[in-house]
Amino acid sequence: MADVAVVGAGPAGAATALRLLQLRPDAHVLLLDAADFPRDKVCGDGVAPHVVAMVDALGGPDLTAFGPPVWGLRVRSPGGRTVDARCDDPSRVIPRTVLDAALVDAAVARGAVLRRHRVRRLDVRPDRVVLDGEIAARVVVGADGAHSAVRRALGAPPAPARSTALAVRGYTDSGADPDALVIAFARARPPAYAWSFPLPGGGANVGYGVFGSAVPTSRRELLDRLAEELPGPLPAHVRGHHLPLSTGPRFQPDGRVLLVGDAAALVNPVTGEGIFYGVASGALAARAALRGDGAGAAYRAALRRALGRHHRHVGALARAVPHGRFVDAAVVAAGRDRRVFDAVVEVGLGRGTASARVLASIVADYVRLR
Repeated sequence: MADVAVVGAGPAGAATALRLLQLRPDAHVLLLDAADFPRDKVCGDGVAPHVVAMVDALGGPDLTAFGPPVWGLRVRSPGGRTVDARCDDPSRVIPRTVLDAALVDAAVARGAVLRRHRVRRLDVRPDRVVLDGEIAARVVVGADGAHSAVRRALGAPPAPARSTALAVRGYTDSGADPDALVIAFARARPPAYAWSFPLPGGGANVGYGVFGSAVPTSRRELLDRLAEELPGPLPAHVRGHHLPLSTGPRFQPDGRVLLVGDAAALVNPVTGEGIFYGVASGALAARAALRGDGAGAAYRAALRRALGRHHRHVGALARAVPHGRFVDAAVVAAGRDRRVFDAVVEVGLGRGTASARVLASIVADYVRLR
C-alpha cells in the first residue's frame, strides 16, 4: 500500500510528490497519470517568477534553464489604454511538454513511482483509499485537472458557469513582442483577453480566453476574436480547455482525499493563471497528507491561511473586471504608479493583495476617466 497516491502528474501533482519526499524521503509515493510524458497541456506556457522560486525551494529542476527571462509586460485595456513596463523579476515561457516532463522526472528521481493509469473509481475506507479496486493508499491527492475524476468521485457539485473560463491556444512563428508578455483585454463583453507570449528560440504561444460565460463559444469565433485584439499570424492548429476559477464554491471535505490545482478549482479568475496555484496547493497538500485521516481538515486550514486573503481580494477584482472602465483605470494607474503595477503583477501571478492605497489610486483614475 502506498503512503500517498497522487492522481495526475502535472505541476500540481509533481509538486505534491516533490514536497512529500522532501518531508519524508522514505515515503512510498505513487504518481499516476493517464498519459506518457512528455505530453502537451493547453496553457499559455507562462511561468511566473513565483513558480520558479517555489520549484527551487522544493528541490526541483532549475526552471531558468528551460527558457530565457522575459522581463517585459504589456497590458492593453478594453478602452485602448496601455501599460508597458519591466517587471522586477522575469517570467519564463516554457512549453508544458518541457515543464511537466522536467517536474515529473525530478519527482521520480527523488523516489516517486510513476505509473500510467487512468483513475475512474474511488473507494474511501476507514484506513485507506482504493482506486479502481486495485491501488490502495493511505491518502489520495487529486491533481487530475479541470475534469477531475477524483473530484467527481467525491460528489463535488459541478462548477457554476459564472466561475468557469474557456480558452483556446496555439503556436505561431512570430508574436506581438519577443521581449514581453502581451495581454490585450477584449473591447466587448463577456470579459475576455487575448495573449501573445514569446517562446524560447522564437515564435509565440497565442490564445484567447473568455471568463464566466455561460454561452458555448466555437473555436472559430474565439480565433476571430483573437485576430481582432491582436492582429498577426493565427495558429494553424488550436486546442481548447475549460478552466474552473477560484471564485467558485470551495470543496475540500475532511478525510483522506485532497484536491489540488485545477481539480480544486484553483485558477486565478482575473488572469487565468493556474501553475502558481497548482504548485502552491500541491506543496500544502503534501504536508497535510502526512496526517492520514486528518488530512482534509489540515489541508483546508492550510489553504485558508496561505491563500484566503488573496482569494478574497482577487475575487473582488474579478467582479470589477466586467466593467471595462475599471480595467481602463487599473491600466492607467499601473502606468503612472509603480506600486499599482507591482500590485497588479502580484495579484495576477502570485498571491498578492490590493492595498487601500492601490485601490484608491485606481478609483482616482476611474473617476477621471468619466
